[in-house]
Amino acid sequence: MSERLGVTPAQTVGPFLHLGLRWPDGPYVVPEGTSGAFWIRGRVLDGTGAPVVDALVETWQADPDGRFDHPDDPRGARQPTIPGFRGFGRSETDAQGRYALLTVKPGPLPDPDGGTEAPHLTLSLFARGLLHRLVTRLYFPHEPANAADPVLSGVDAERRATLVAAAAPDGFRFDIHLQGEHETVFFAV
Repeated sequence: MSERLGVTPAQTVGPFLHLGLRWPDGPYVVPEGTSGAFWIRGRVLDGTGAPVVDALVETWQADPDGRFDHPDDPRGARQPTIPGFRGFGRSETDAQGRYALLTVKPGPLPDPDGGTEAPHLTLSLFARGLLHRLVTRLYFPHEPANAADPVLSGVDAERRATLVAAAAPDGFRFDIHLQGEHETVFFAV
C-alpha cells in the first residue's frame, strides 16, 4: 500500500539566517583601507517603525567603471581595477535592525534600450516572515544621471525618494521600510 504525499507548504525565509547565511567578510565589498571606500549604513524597519532583527541585506553592484566580472555582463566579464573588489556584500541586521556595508561608488551602466542607468546598488532583503526576497535599489544623492535613469524615472515621483540614500559623515544612510507611510519601493524580479 502506498501513501500519497501532499505538497510541501511554502516556508518563510527565516528564522535561521544566522545559522546558514552568516559570512564574516560579508559587509566588505572592498577591503578596509581601499581608496574611495565608504560605508552604507541603515536600518530595516517594519510597518510600525520597529526594527527588523535577524534580517539580511545583500548588495550587488558594478565596479567604478560600470563593469561586472560576470559572464552575464553583455560587454564581457572583466576583472575589476580595484584589488579585492567583489561586487557583492552581505550584512545581517543587529538588535536595532542596523546593517552596514563597506563599498565604493559604482559607475553608470548601459541599459538594454541604449540609454544609461545611473550609478546604483541592487539590494536584496531576506527576513523572517517573507516568503521571497525583496529587491530594491539604492541611488546616490545629487547624482546628475538620476534624472535620466529609466528605472528611477519609472517610479512614481512621490516615491522616488525611498530609493535615494542620504549623505552621512562616513558615507551614506539608506533605511529600508517594509511597509507603512515611508515604504521603500520594491521591484518584482
